[in-house]
Amino acid sequence: MDIKSFRSAFHGKVFEPSDVGYNEARQIWNASVSKHPSVIAQCTGVADVIAAVNFARANNLLTAIRGGGHNVGGRALCDDGLVIDLSPMRSVFVDAATRRVRVQGGATLGDIDRETHIFGLAVPCGIVSKTGIGGLTLGGGVGWLIRKYGMSIDNLLSSQVVTADGQVLTASFSENDDLFWALRGGGGNFGVVTSFEFQAHPVATVLGGLLLYPREMAIDVIRHFRDYMASVPDELSAYAALLHGPDGSPLVGVIPCYCGNLADGERILQPLRQFGSPIVDGIQAMPFPAMQSLLDPSFPDGNQNYWKSTLQRELSDDAISAIVEHANRLSSPLSLVVLEYYGGAAGRVLSEATAFPHRNLPWDILFIAQWTDPAQTNIHRDWARSGEEVLRPFSANAHLLSALDVEAEDVINTAFGTNLPRLAAIKKKYDPTNFFCVNQNIKPRSQADAA
Repeated sequence: MDIKSFRSAFHGKVFEPSDVGYNEARQIWNASVSKHPSVIAQCTGVADVIAAVNFARANNLLTAIRGGGHNVGGRALCDDGLVIDLSPMRSVFVDAATRRVRVQGGATLGDIDRETHIFGLAVPCGIVSKTGIGGLTLGGGVGWLIRKYGMSIDNLLSSQVVTADGQVLTASFSENDDLFWALRGGGGNFGVVTSFEFQAHPVATVLGGLLLYPREMAIDVIRHFRDYMASVPDELSAYAALLHGPDGSPLVGVIPCYCGNLADGERILQPLRQFGSPIVDGIQAMPFPAMQSLLDPSFPDGNQNYWKSTLQRELSDDAISAIVEHANRLSSPLSLVVLEYYGGAAGRVLSEATAFPHRNLPWDILFIAQWTDPAQTNIHRDWARSGEEVLRPFSANAHLLSALDVEAEDVINTAFGTNLPRLAAIKKKYDPTNFFCVNQNIKPRSQADAA
């Protein structure tokens, strides 16, 4: 392995285990993940990505791709191989006239919001500012604007991709359209996406914040939230959560975000705000970037994390009771259960229009285990895993790709649903040797073989 020649041709930073800065370079947001790559290549641009891909292929190195954000399952790293680290590539370019936004693959949602907000625009993506745009988008991309403007992939116009053979391709509706289809929900299986081009929308100020109630009201609050959301306009997205306050008190919360006319929003949110007697009503007008960072303190760097999720078509009373009962058994005050409701514009897209297949499953129930003591890992992982098991009678045996941890192949395949055969055929076309395999992996097969 001629690492010296690679270093000389590489403009970014290259780390080996003996280098100063290596340990910092291999850290990711989830402290549960500790891997030791042979080489970490922090790229500054597309030429660096090409050099890294060619170097890894020539030396038969296992290769992981790191974006700019959380990476709960730890697929941003690998042991003994090469990490192509895009986190230095965070530039965002806004064309206000066309409302098009070009984003490098290592950018976070906070990076995007900072640049788009000055033009009164926003790209539909996520709910936490430290999330990386790459992993979020390739998994589908759900967030505060999903019901009005769709998923992140529904606003993707094109991508620049470095493939396993070191070629640079543009994927769009008019170029390599099969690859473009696969990138919209197929994960990191098809190449290194060095940049994304999005359609932005006029969103500057939203009506949002937290409604908090004592935990004993959880079943009533969530039932009311479910019934209320069934008839609200697309401008309103909202999630519910079972969580703890800063003092450790168990709570239930509802977090709305209304992206339309503020006077209309005040009227539409009244039935939500007047239900019961919330101990906190923090709903107010705020800049969209403030909404996007509202939950950041709940996901700090350096905690241990393990997530499970399950998608559902409906949220029955029995399912709500099971969720609340399981939330009451969590043993870390940092852990939480989130009930995300999608639908709206995202739910009106055909399941076969993009690689993301679950348009008809608007409920995502997330069991987020979070703790600080590594010795307690089994306790908290078991709680998250058993949460998914408790909901199995109510679930559609489907999962959101970006919330999957290390899973068996059959579980990963449920995230691709009926689109898996087509994805496997596209994988065979663009990555026949499965060079990009440190991901929620799709095996390269012909469509007939995969069916």
